[in-house]
This record gives sequence, structure tokens and C-alpha cells, in this order.
Amino acid sequence: MNVINILIVDDERYSRQELVHLLGQFQTVNVCGEADSGESAVVKAVQLHPDVVFLDVEMPGMNGMEAARALHELKKPPHIVFATAYPEFAAEAFRYEAVDYLLKPYDEELLYQTVQRLEKVMQVSTKEELPPKKGKLSVELEGEIHYLDPNDILFIFRDEKVSRIVVKNGEYEVKMALKELEIRLSSFSFFRIHKGYLVNLHYVTRLTPWFNGAYQLELEGYGEKLSVSRNYVKALRTELEL
Repeated sequence: MNVINILIVDDERYSRQELVHLLGQFQTVNVCGEADSGESAVVKAVQLHPDVVFLDVEMPGMNGMEAARALHELKKPPHIVFATAYPEFAAEAFRYEAVDYLLKPYDEELLYQTVQRLEKVMQVSTKEELPPKKGKLSVELEGEIHYLDPNDILFIFRDEKVSRIVVKNGEYEVKMALKELEIRLSSFSFFRIHKGYLVNLHYVTRLTPWFNGAYQLELEGYGEKLSVSRNYVKALRTELEL
């Protein structure tokens, strides 16, 4: 998948810097510019052609809603993610086909879900240009290179400085970050259920309510239950269910 170019618009420099830092964790994202007002957001969108604009609502002069209206009228309008401290504008935001509505202070897990949505939106818009992905995942074990069929992987989790890949008959250890593995496996049915866990949706058999809105997940061929963070439950069910 191509890198997603993002323009950040906020009249507060600290808020822009925080988003630049948080988005810098994602290999599929590139912050291509910043703007401190609605007017400059429109100008920079014309100049930089971002895929996505992260847009504050309350700004002096042209506010975020007015800027969204202007951006929506461009020949190739960018996707909009509202990033604001004001929840009361959410209903109006989605009139402009906003991909998401993030509230300050930013929750890293919710921001991750936003990036996931953007990745899917961009995949939908470019999928005809992308050839189907083939190949196997290579892992090294005792000096030998093993090739794993992604369809045989039950789940992957982060364990301190390594990622562990669990299959039905054992597990493998790799030094790749979980995010890199997620990108490599993006054309297969993997979904993040927790900051440190990726599961193969083909093997999910049951979700059981746990506590504080969290769930436990059962996988075919694996005896232990995995925890699903409450921030991922809704998106997981949407992905799983017809």
C-alpha cells in the first residue's frame, strides 16, 4: 500500500507537534505539511495534495467546519479526520464524510484505529491498481530459514523486544516490529485486537464479555483466550460479522 500523506491543521502549535509525533509511529503515514488556520489549510491542500487532512474545529477566522466545506469542493478532495477538544460537533462533522472524529487529549489506541480506517479507505481507492499479494513469511530458526503460509498463523504478539508468531503446532520468534508484520500481512485476514496482538480472523470462534467493556476471544486450534481491548471491540465485530 502507498504511504498516506497527511496535512495537520490546528491553530495550537503544541497540538500539531503532538500529532506529528504520534503519527510518526506509523510506517504507512507521512505528515506532508502543517497549517495553523482554516484559510491556510485550503491553500496548503491545493499546493500539497494530501490524501488526508487532520482538522481542528475551533480556530480563529475560518473554522474547521468551514474549512471542511471548502476542502470538500476541491477537484480531488482529501479525506477528513476531525481532531478537536469539542465533542458537540461530531454530528455535523460527518456531513463532510469524515473518516473519523478524534477527541483531545489523543488516545493512542483510538488513533491507531483511525490510521487503520485510513489504510482501508486508501486500499479501497487503489485496490484496482494493486496486484494480489503472494508469498510466505520468512522466519529464521536455528540458522535455517522457514517459510510460513500466513493462512496457517493463528496470531502474533509482542513480547518485550521480539514478536512471537503462533501457529497450531508451535511458535516462532522474529525481531520485526508488530507494525511491520501487520503491513506485510495486510492482504491477509489479520486484525489488531490489542496494542500488542494481531489475530487471524479465520480462526476466531467466539467472543465473550469480560469487564470494563473488554472481551475475551477464542481461536480454533488454540486453548487459551486472548484479551480484546474495549477500544477494538466495535471495529473487530464490524470486521467479523456479515
